[in-house]
Amino acid sequence: MNRIYTRVVSTALFPLQERLKHHNTVAVRREMERSQWWPAAQILQWQIDRLRAFLCDVQNHVPYYHDLFARIGFDPREVIDLAGLSRLPFLTKEVIRAQTEALKADNAQGLVRFNTGGSSGEPLIFYIGKERVSHDVAAKWRATRWWGVDIGDPEIVVWGSPIELGSQDRVRQVRDKLMRTKLLPAFEMSVDNLDKFVADIRAMRPKMLFGYPSAIAHIARHAEARGIAMNDLGVKVAFVTSERLYEDQQAQIEKTFGCRVANGYGGRDAGFIAHQCPSGGMHITAEDIIVEIIGPNDEVLAPGQSGEIVVTHLATREFPFIRYRTGDVGVLDDQLCACGRGLPLLKEIQGRTTDFVVAHDGTVMHGLALVYIVRDLPGVKEFKIVQEHLDLTRVFLVAGAPFQPESVQTIIAGFKRRLGTSVDIQIEHVAEIPKEASGKFRYIISKVAATNVGSGA
Repeated sequence: MNRIYTRVVSTALFPLQERLKHHNTVAVRREMERSQWWPAAQILQWQIDRLRAFLCDVQNHVPYYHDLFARIGFDPREVIDLAGLSRLPFLTKEVIRAQTEALKADNAQGLVRFNTGGSSGEPLIFYIGKERVSHDVAAKWRATRWWGVDIGDPEIVVWGSPIELGSQDRVRQVRDKLMRTKLLPAFEMSVDNLDKFVADIRAMRPKMLFGYPSAIAHIARHAEARGIAMNDLGVKVAFVTSERLYEDQQAQIEKTFGCRVANGYGGRDAGFIAHQCPSGGMHITAEDIIVEIIGPNDEVLAPGQSGEIVVTHLATREFPFIRYRTGDVGVLDDQLCACGRGLPLLKEIQGRTTDFVVAHDGTVMHGLALVYIVRDLPGVKEFKIVQEHLDLTRVFLVAGAPFQPESVQTIIAGFKRRLGTSVDIQIEHVAEIPKEASGKFRYIISKVAATNVGSGA
């Protein structure tokens, strides 16, 4: 009976909702499910043809790019490969803030205002059209089906975006009930709420979880501490996104819920960039998205080299994202996945530029070098590391039994080995560590690394 209901939702109710919104999500998903099996060369040619048409449309209808192309002498009709993108400047958050109105297409209809959560700085305001929404939802839907689940299967969503949580009106509640989706607020993690979350999950018996890895892992740890089994519910997969997935989080989620974890990469601004399939590959949504890896001198790097992820989203004609600097660091793969899909792969997603730290001598290293020192100490419940500047790093610590006072010196000594003996390491014991306004949690933030990892990140 459950599978019959899921089929009704995925083939009738959800498509009806999308038609009423004037979205062509169903048709896009069906096409994506065909194109994912094309040979890599065919997908590449599809990207080039779409890119050329996209840039021509943008030239004709978007004031900012019409003027930019004229100023630099760029003719989109001459684009014959993806390397043609390198003639265009990067799109940054600063440009979007300064040119918001000029980035709107003159034939755009029904643009919707969006903003990022501002977890790494000032929120970014931008606009999304119906084409972009249809394609992003279709890409997520396709990836969901890779794991043997579908829209209409019972789902728990652990999220913190004010957009989602602010829309819980009567219509949204009815929709979620029909779609069998339950939303748990990721930034309301009190002990009482955690008890309720665990009870809600047990009562719903979801087929899938979706949300921030830190939040889902936190619920998992709470259930384990309470001695409540969660691996008998029939959860098939936990989709995690919007934060770096750490190995200990993945292990905790898999152990507690008895399911696999599927990592996803993207953002409200850059779009649905990549998602992991059951064979392990992080497949880029290449039908819509072109990914470049950029080095410290703004050069395009070859697969296998680490740099800033820059995205061009081909379904954003009404408010274009062309060579958009994400501020994330990653590596492209030059191999295809064992699953047989022709979609290109992200080999690594190493985190945001601010997830890196800079030693006093200028050496750049991933923040995990510091995270591991704190995370594995007995009695550490929560922590957050903030590199204020080259001479000062602060550690906020929530600790209990069996945390020992000498562990403070272990942290200080370990950090000094990584950052330099002259660096001041300040340990601050706190009762709790608040999440970002978006509900996300970040173990480490560097106010130094953003200017040292990649140019303009």
